[in-house]
Amino acid sequence: MLRLLARKIPIDSATPEESLVERAQGGESEAFKALFDRHVGSVRRFLRDVLRDGPTADEATQETFVRAHAQLSKLEQRARVKAWLLGIARNVAFEHRRARRDEVELDDSEAPIEAVIPSPDPERLLLDRELERQFDTALGALSAHRRAALVLRLDHGLAYEEIATLMGWTLPMVKNEIHRARLKLREAMLPHLGARS
Repeated sequence: MLRLLARKIPIDSATPEESLVERAQGGESEAFKALFDRHVGSVRRFLRDVLRDGPTADEATQETFVRAHAQLSKLEQRARVKAWLLGIARNVAFEHRRARRDEVELDDSEAPIEAVIPSPDPERLLLDRELERQFDTALGALSAHRRAALVLRLDHGLAYEEIATLMGWTLPMVKNEIHRARLKLREAMLPHLGARS
């Protein structure tokens, strides 16, 4: 009877993640949907940054959550859902990259540029777009593993220890790879930053 009542407790934005995981592991589909809603944006953004292709990132996001649902019973640290999902997303992303190695890769210069918030100054808008293009190119020049580590740290706010676990690296290696990624980005971006002054 108590178990039946627990399932009827409504789910909202204040429901703790641990509770959602427990309920989803118990077979409650609404709890898994709530986890999906909370983390789908973060997972998709990570996959977009690593895979560099919107449609592929969408497909990989779906695959990530299908796998997460299938592996939900294996999640022991219920408070670390985001890190767990990003770990699955990382594996999916690298599988997609391996599968694409044999295919003809699209020229990044023909990829659509996402819109920048309009500025009243057309020259500033043009400079902003060019800077965004240069940053995207510099990020794309990093190895997939180094880019993934950097994105996990900067965009998703994961601790170095969590990244080490997700990437299967030692803590010093994580710090080293992220430091090198930052240096490469800074080196690539410095010539373009002068144009903004």
